[in-house]
Amino acid sequence: MLETAPHPADGSGAMFDLIASRYDLLNRLMSFGTDQSWRRKAVRALELRPGDRVLDLATGTCDMAILVAQTEPTAAVVGLDPSEKMLEMGRRKLATRGIRDRVTLVAGDAQTLPFPERSFDGLCMAFGIRNVPDRMRALREMARVTRRGRHIVLLELSEPTNDWLGAFARWHVHVLVPFLGGLLSGSREYRYLQRSIAAFPPVEAFRAMITEAGLRVRDVQPLSFGACHLYVATVPEES
Repeated sequence: MLETAPHPADGSGAMFDLIASRYDLLNRLMSFGTDQSWRRKAVRALELRPGDRVLDLATGTCDMAILVAQTEPTAAVVGLDPSEKMLEMGRRKLATRGIRDRVTLVAGDAQTLPFPERSFDGLCMAFGIRNVPDRMRALREMARVTRRGRHIVLLELSEPTNDWLGAFARWHVHVLVPFLGGLLSGSREYRYLQRSIAAFPPVEAFRAMITEAGLRVRDVQPLSFGACHLYVATVPEES
């Protein structure tokens, strides 16, 4: 009897390896192109300064890293992701845009960052904290490697609000996303997306988690009727 290889764990780097080649297309289709505008808001929230060194966690195919590098041409960016195939797609995009020398890509885990304390002037993470098994550990690692007084910016998908536009957004998450994902890639992976959004902590609970990790929450913005939230936190100055 033939044995089949086990399916990669949901949310793991190996799972994202399976969908890397179509990840960008699926993001654009499933968000109606709004995912890039969300990222631009997140980059603005970093309040970049000339010469900043920025860490982009769950960098994937490097959309956020590219936006950071384009927004502040003197910034140096480090992108970290557990999926080697997603990073390979990112390397191709960096080369096409001529910024490969300004963005360093590293395979790694947000729960155990391979960087010294206070080694970054800003940190961003788009649609990745939902996939981290130990979110508190990852948040504390973010606080550890970011310089005091500077910003940590997180984008994450969420269950939309209860008004009629929220009802449409929920239909989009629960019906359209799995359908398009199954059609263009793999139904298992995109049904995981639906489940993981539903399982992510409510806004106030996640805000409290950020605070417990030692960060000061500056702002929480709902985007697209609550289909996504932008969390902006600051590493407190030393007392």
